[in-house]
Amino acid sequence: MTQATAHIVDLQQRLRQSCAQCSLQALCLAGGVTSEDLEQLDGIVRRRRPLQRGELLYRAGQPMQALYVAREGTFKTLSLSEEGDEQVLGFHLPGEIMGLDGMGEGSHRCESVALESATVCEIPFADLGKIAAQVPSLQHQLMRVIGQSIGRDHHHLEMLGRRHATERVALFLHSMSERLRTLGRPHLAFSLSMSREEIASYLGLVIETVSRTFSRLQDDGIISVHGRKIELLDPARLEDLVHVGDERRSRA
Repeated sequence: MTQATAHIVDLQQRLRQSCAQCSLQALCLAGGVTSEDLEQLDGIVRRRRPLQRGELLYRAGQPMQALYVAREGTFKTLSLSEEGDEQVLGFHLPGEIMGLDGMGEGSHRCESVALESATVCEIPFADLGKIAAQVPSLQHQLMRVIGQSIGRDHHHLEMLGRRHATERVALFLHSMSERLRTLGRPHLAFSLSMSREEIASYLGLVIETVSRTFSRLQDDGIISVHGRKIELLDPARLEDLVHVGDERRSRA
């Protein structure tokens, strides 16, 4: 092994260790990227100080200067009405990208709040754009990650379009499981860091309806619920509930 090859292998190993289970791993390890390009990318990533539960990552109206990825911990994005009422817009798992809401107008349209103790990587957007413009494979991977984020927004709208609470909750749990699977994390048994009230806000339901629906799914043997810990006992039946709504809408 030549010295140059050894350097590339060592750098890739360091990136895999620092970016494991991260949606930006595809950027760091994109095919065709040279060791110099990898060093550039690794060099612009900043490790922010840890955030505590309830702490803001960014505010609505704040200039969009960076993208963020949680190394540990989960986040919610939300908007506030003039009366101060909170509307949950999304949940972000460890390894998923945050901050894309500011790309259109240059400022964030919502707030991002830590749901638990979290550590975050910050990627200055201007620096990322410069590197991506020079490395076609990196630019392609960046567009792929952005597309995944847009897909999650589409899933949220799809949830809100379901008429029945059971379908909304089933789609939420199924989507959460699939996102965890994509990130290489346990996806059949997991803990929800968000409260039932936050889930209700996200799904456009009241908290009592969410709690009853969780209980009903447990009584039917589809899931097991222990506080915030969820186990999918029958993933196939859960997926069937999702497709029932799809079939109903196709006939409408």
